Amino acid sequence: MNEPTNWDLARTALLTIDLQNDFLHPEGAYGRAGQRADSIAALPKRIAPLVKTLRDRGGHYISAQFTLVPDAHGEPLIAPHLKKLRPFLGKGDFAPGSFGNTLVDELFPADFVVEKVAYSAFYQTRLEYIMRAVGIDNLIVGGIVTNGGVASTLRDAHLRNIDTMLLTDGSAAFKDDVHQATLLSLATVTHQMSCKDASAWLEAAA
Repeated sequence: MNEPTNWDLARTALLTIDLQNDFLHPEGAYGRAGQRADSIAALPKRIAPLVKTLRDRGGHYISAQFTLVPDAHGEPLIAPHLKKLRPFLGKGDFAPGSFGNTLVDELFPADFVVEKVAYSAFYQTRLEYIMRAVGIDNLIVGGIVTNGGVASTLRDAHLRNIDTMLLTDGSAAFKDDVHQATLLSLATVTHQMSCKDASAWLEAAA
């Protein structure tokens, strides 16, 4: 893996996973169901300065957002395992173009938005097309949840020989022990750095 300090920041993007209103906003699907965690709520304000600094260095910001595609009657196409895990999800939740599907205010707007239908931001999405078209070689990754969408995206990037760096406190899970265990398991596939250290690295870069 190429060390982040050697990366060309103009060919680097910060990619956030699922930092959208239906997960984080009190009026979103998860908020209405009482599903929240302080560690998750803190992420947008922690990541926003990194987005600005990377953009100032010529880099990009991509938001990958979980989407429930509606059928002809507006009912969401929900995988059986997800419906069992999150029975509160219903019509209009995570729908394309909806308030809930939109990136949170602290990070809006992204340079590019990728709708995803599963854990990984690479699975059946346009992410790789965007990366090739814009000339992105490296990804700084944060978001939710560490053991789900974040981990799946990082492992898929590793399979594609894409260098990545995981923001250790720019990602979170609903339980901290799960978050910490996932950081340990991902050590062989991605670089890892705190948001503070990442900020110092980006600020110091020419």
